[in-house]
Amino acid sequence: MSDIMNIKEVSSYLNLKEQTVYRLLKSGKLPGVKIGGTWMIKKGHIDNMFNEVLAEKMNALDAK
Repeated sequence: MSDIMNIKEVSSYLNLKEQTVYRLLKSGKLPGVKIGGTWMIKKGHIDNMFNEVLAEKMNALDAK
């Protein structure tokens, strides 16, 4: 798998429907750019975003 993924590859990687990935990209919740009508997403950005969200959730649990 390349470091640059399309919607189908992200869908498979995150185990989400392609429609969900598209919606997350359009809303800005998933980092990516649209080039020539095709969404391009860096795998590293997805991993970083996932780690940041997970860390926030863990901190919130620790604060309770």
